[in-house]
Amino acid sequence: MNSAKKKLVLFDLDHTLLAVDSDYTWGVFTTAIGWTDPVEFKRRNDEFYAHYKAGTLDIHDYVRFAVDAARRQGATKSIAAHADFMRDVVLPAITPAARALVKRHQDAGDEVVIVTATNEFVTRPIATEFGVTQLIAVELECEPIGEDGAGGWFTGAIKGVPSAREGKVTRVAQWLAERQLDWSDVEITFYTDSINDLALMEKVDHPVATNPDDRLRAVAVERGWPILELFQKQT
Repeated sequence: MNSAKKKLVLFDLDHTLLAVDSDYTWGVFTTAIGWTDPVEFKRRNDEFYAHYKAGTLDIHDYVRFAVDAARRQGATKSIAAHADFMRDVVLPAITPAARALVKRHQDAGDEVVIVTATNEFVTRPIATEFGVTQLIAVELECEPIGEDGAGGWFTGAIKGVPSAREGKVTRVAQWLAERQLDWSDVEITFYTDSINDLALMEKVDHPVATNPDDRLRAVAVERGWPILELFQKQT
């Protein structure tokens, strides 16, 4: 029966396909170009990142913080800065092995979707670089566009359900429903590094712990899930 099902392959992004955390490094990058106070921003960024790794992150507070510099700078400056960020930070962090894994699934005819807790502004160009058009990311609320054409940029709030922790299950279910599909209609493989994604791993047919953190590695070993070291240096 499974052979008749549509094959769907979900990838987390940061530390799964990408050898860095794009949200965290975007924050570091904006500090380097003078958009934030270096001492205070680093303190708060490190604090949020520790909460993320511990599974205790308040995603709404974090997104307000992470988007604030771009919100204040506006669309034109932010888009230009992100292009530099892609060139200087993201591209060097995309390994041939990660590109090959995505391409292998695409060549097999699988539907590939990146599912990330990082916001859409940071991640859309990264998904495009991988050749992936389907992106489930944290969606950002925008100001209404006024009669003078002003507005339309980020408020700092999240729109809808954030694709973080159990929210990834909700957002994937929504993505399926938009295509008149249900979980039973697809055979899903999911690659992730993070214990934060345990709820989605338990929902899919083929969970793959990819460059897993210590807690996810322990769960994967206990449950017999495959473990992929995508960034392991070849000897």
